[in-house]
Amino acid sequence: MAVYTNVSDQQLNDFLSTFDLGAPKSFKGIAEGVENTNFLLETEKGRYILTLYEKRVNKDDLPFFLDLIEHLANSGITCPTPIRDQDGKSLLMCAGRPAALFTFLDGMSVRWPTAHHCGELGKAMAKFHQSGLSYKNARANSFTIVGMQEFYEAIEGDINSIDPNLVSLIENELNFLKVNWPSNLPKGIIHADLFPDNVFFLNDQVSGLIDFYFACSDFLILDIAITLNAWCFEKDVSYNVTKASRLLSAYSKTRPIQPEELEVLPIIARAAALRFLLTRTNDWLVTNEGALVAKKDPMEYVRKLKFHQSITNPGSYGFNSN
Repeated sequence: MAVYTNVSDQQLNDFLSTFDLGAPKSFKGIAEGVENTNFLLETEKGRYILTLYEKRVNKDDLPFFLDLIEHLANSGITCPTPIRDQDGKSLLMCAGRPAALFTFLDGMSVRWPTAHHCGELGKAMAKFHQSGLSYKNARANSFTIVGMQEFYEAIEGDINSIDPNLVSLIENELNFLKVNWPSNLPKGIIHADLFPDNVFFLNDQVSGLIDFYFACSDFLILDIAITLNAWCFEKDVSYNVTKASRLLSAYSKTRPIQPEELEVLPIIARAAALRFLLTRTNDWLVTNEGALVAKKDPMEYVRKLKFHQSITNPGSYGFNSN
């Protein structure tokens, strides 16, 4: 979440005129995240989140995302659900951007998750994966190996301004993944961006998942690898086996991780680290001046990638099948 596009009072009133939510009482931008413009809106009838979709999100994908969120909500997964206007539409325009209005989700994200939080995440993620298996639509992952290669080539010329060793690191890793990428693993709908700021907690229990705009069809173990990167490293980028063990164990109680998934976890985790190294590098280089957005250090993912490169035994990630 972030604020790239400002919304005037008139633009907000024009947008709300198609809903039956009463007059706006308060309206403020949300700075977290980097993908879309988000506002916390309070009207006479309640609190909502207004999302304006920025250029990185392909507007042709928006029906997939919105339908998926409705499917998950109907399957018992707590998430902000799109509100349909009086004409039955959930996707509209606001301030020149495709936009949607969502129910407000109680809870807060945790900045530094504990092992308990990681266990709760594991349970919630497994339930999400199970619910996604009945979703009939599909969307290709934009960050396959080929996708990452293309993304890298688009920013290659500017990467040295961050670190002169980044180009060779990224190129070598892409070449490794091309040769070693697995096949025939369990697939389904994955969130693909399940960072701590996209999981809400209330009374130390997961109260909901948010921000599904990277959701796609891919290996389920890739979602697990993304969460290991995002939840199980400490401030000094050391790997916390206790947190990882709680996450993996809790997940497996709902959807058992298969031996073939565990075997390739080091490779999948390397791909997950590279994916966020690339997008953080891009955001560091091209974030619009004046945008209300928190920039994130791409070099954090260099250190995580090097950790995964050092792993030879998948058991080192903390998985206990008992």
